[in-house]
This record gives sequence, C-alpha cells and structure tokens, in this order.
Amino acid sequence: MKVKKTVRNIKLTIQYDGTNYHGWQVQSNGISIQQVIEEVIFSIMKKKSRLTTSGRTDAGVHALSQVANFKTNSTLDTDKLKKGLNSILPKDIVILDAQEVPLDFHAMKCAKKKLYRYDINNSPFPDAFSFKFTKFIPYFLNVSSMKIASQHFLGTHDFSAFRSSSCGAKTTVRTIYKIEISQKFFNNIENRGNELSFPPCCISIEVEGNGFLKNMVRNIVGTLIEVGRKKLVSEDIKKILASRDRKNAGPTASPQGLFLVKVFY
Repeated sequence: MKVKKTVRNIKLTIQYDGTNYHGWQVQSNGISIQQVIEEVIFSIMKKKSRLTTSGRTDAGVHALSQVANFKTNSTLDTDKLKKGLNSILPKDIVILDAQEVPLDFHAMKCAKKKLYRYDINNSPFPDAFSFKFTKFIPYFLNVSSMKIASQHFLGTHDFSAFRSSSCGAKTTVRTIYKIEISQKFFNNIENRGNELSFPPCCISIEVEGNGFLKNMVRNIVGTLIEVGRKKLVSEDIKKILASRDRKNAGPTASPQGLFLVKVFY
C-alpha cells in the first residue's frame, strides 16, 4: 500500500539584481527570475513547481527581499533546500530564507503592504559602479520641493494617473502609508573645478503602501523629479491625481533605481 505524501508549502525570501532579466514573471521574449528559480528547484526536487510571488517586478527592477511560495511533496529539509538553491543559482539571485509555512499561505494574497525604494545619483558626473542601481540625473533637483509635493500622495486615492497603460488591475484605488525622501551628500569627491555645478548626492525615495499598480512607483518618482526640476509644483500633484489621466503625470522613471525592499505579512 502506497503512503500518500504530505503536501508542504515552502516560502522563499529572495534577493536579486534584476539587471540581466526581463522581470520576475516567466515570458517568451526573455529569461525571467521566476524561470531561473523554478528550473533550479526542478533540478533539486526532480519535479516541476510553480512559484507564486508577492508581486511582479519589471525588467531591470531589483529586490532586497522578494517573497514567493510553492507547494511540494518533497521531504527535503528547508535549510538544505536553501543551500542547494544558492549553490546552483547565478550570483545575482540569492535565497535569503526558506521555510515551511501553513498551506493557506499565499505570497500575494496574504501580503498586507510593501515597501519600495528608488535611488537617484544626482551629480554633475556619472558613477562607474552605481549605474546599475541608481538613476543618473546630471542636473540639480530641489529636494525640499520634492518632499513637500510627495505628501500629497499619502492616503487613499485613485492612482489611475500613475499606472501604466497596460495595467490590468481591476481597481485603481490604493493607499500610501508612507513616502519619505532622504538626501546623502558625497563627502569623498575631490574638487573637479567647474564640473561641480552643484553638490553631488544620492537621493532615496521610499514608498510604502497596501499595493501598487503597474509602474506606479516609477511614475510617482518621475513626477517628483519634475517637481525637483521646477517643471511642476506641489499643488500640481493634487490636480494630477484628480484628473486620473496618465498624460498629466511625469515620465516613467527608469527601472534600475527601483528596489522592492520588503513585503509585510
């Protein structure tokens, strides 16, 4: 008599550099992070498993702590699974943690909120090391104006004006709990004459909410950059939100500066 194997639900906490991937989701036009991890799981467990994630990240976007889960009949210890995955996965994808969770855990449906961060290298000159992880902006940004304008995003709003035209979400209402902008000046830059037309710094924009529409964070950042350039003013944010028209918001900020920092359950 065959003994029926017990189904287990495995939660993975994942860190990745999205530079070389076409986003999280499996697709036909390029390699994805989901595809790579699923193939390695198969090589270890000899059975196909489908990963469910807390949310898709676009091509070029990074994650400090993405969450996904899959169900399996394997009895492999989670510590051994973590070590096995990390021994095979490429260096730009790392499993930070693997643990067994209740069967009803769903990485997306159980998520309460998410925290994203967008990093900007605001400097007269580029940087050879940070270009994969920051957006380079070679003109002065008024961070004080950006901070004031950012507060209009707080609370519950219809974010139609800040979603991609290809977004298929059933509802465009989301709640932003926190949006914070910090600035760190570089203190190791030598005097470069007239090239230093303004003090170089790193600007970080953190956005925490109960959920995000496609490209929503990048569109918010792109709009705040327009405020920093004095092409928009603080009060324009309220008008853009009320318009629900994507054409009124700023451009979509490039993906390399965006990080999924944490998923809260």
